[in-house]
Amino acid sequence: RLLLIEKVLLLKSLSIFEETPETVLAEVAEILEEEEFEAGQKIFNAGDVANCMYIIFKGEVKIHAGEHTLAILKENDFFGELSLLDTETRSASATILGESLLLKINQEPFYELMESRIEVAKGIIKTLCRRLRAQNVKSVQQSNK
Repeated sequence: RLLLIEKVLLLKSLSIFEETPETVLAEVAEILEEEEFEAGQKIFNAGDVANCMYIIFKGEVKIHAGEHTLAILKENDFFGELSLLDTETRSASATILGESLLLKINQEPFYELMESRIEVAKGIIKTLCRRLRAQNVKSVQQSNK
């Protein structure tokens, strides 16, 4: 079981929460759920209804579409952040590569936190904007080939 301070330090290291005050991060840390996984275990499949985000405390996660690997994520990476804002289906699958400890943020308690803490909502919006811009650049580069 992780200490509250360990969770706050992990959250502070993530781009999504880098501008969030520690007092607010302590509130976010309180809604984190710890989940342990074994190698090869599926976290979710493409097409599953999404309602949570994950942060990797220990281990590695493969994000993939079928056999095509989209990303290998490691400690201090996060994924599924879109699921904090809507309940659309997952666009890819996630599989554990080695024994891992993930921290899960469920949508409902996160919504409640965003209502009272605008800093949390701003962090999510900034992260989504960064990822959208990066995807736009990638699309332009591919269309110029």
